[in-house]
Amino acid sequence: MRIVLSAILFAFVVALSGPVVAAEKIGVIIMHGKWGTGLPNSPVGILAAALSKEGIIALTPDMPWSKTRLYAKDYEETMAEIDKAVVTLKSKGATKIVVGGHSIGANTAIGYGARRDGLAAILAIAPGHLPEGSDWKGKFAADVAKARKAVNAGDGEKKDKFQDINQGKKKTLNIPARIYLSWFAPDGPSIMPVNAANLKPGTPLLWLTGDKDGLHKREGKSYAFDKVPAHAKNAYIVVSSGHGDAPKKGVKEIIKWLKSL
Repeated sequence: MRIVLSAILFAFVVALSGPVVAAEKIGVIIMHGKWGTGLPNSPVGILAAALSKEGIIALTPDMPWSKTRLYAKDYEETMAEIDKAVVTLKSKGATKIVVGGHSIGANTAIGYGARRDGLAAILAIAPGHLPEGSDWKGKFAADVAKARKAVNAGDGEKKDKFQDINQGKKKTLNIPARIYLSWFAPDGPSIMPVNAANLKPGTPLLWLTGDKDGLHKREGKSYAFDKVPAHAKNAYIVVSSGHGDAPKKGVKEIIKWLKSL
């Protein structure tokens, strides 16, 4: 009799307390910088390890601009790769999906946020890759014109030599004209101010940068952050770092912001 009464009392208490709601789990995709890697000793790998210690699921996929792939896909095709990473995060139990990246990875994360609904946030660390910038236009005008001519002639899949730059270091690429144009055209899909202005409503953005980062020193918030749709969680945070070490130097601020979502 006592057992029955105890069972009834327990059921009554549970009913009063309402349904049990599982805690939401944050999952973050952190895309590496240009010619980089997502390995554990990389800047994004170190950040991912720190997030994991805080119970945050973190992925650092090898992206099309990595040192081994060197623009294997165009900008829009890259969005489909991120879709797959999102599926992987969900399979690991993530219920709040954050897409982030460093440098060109941040550029692409912002682009993804402008194209996909349902994200918890966008994390942009020392964003880079500025095809619309006056300096870039001058440096890559001939290559962009060559790529555009090939695409317009129906030869977009034909590989050719094109120039790239990363923090002052130059590299010659051997890739299809179509792919080069997608990433480097000043009127193409990778333009951050345009993508930032088109972030899906309700998607907050953390723009974390170093005080020595070139883009921050030149233009700061006015470049793209000020164009982002208003959200209470939007944040522009400056840490003591350069461009390359921003993911490591910004760990505490990133974790604090993610946990506030």
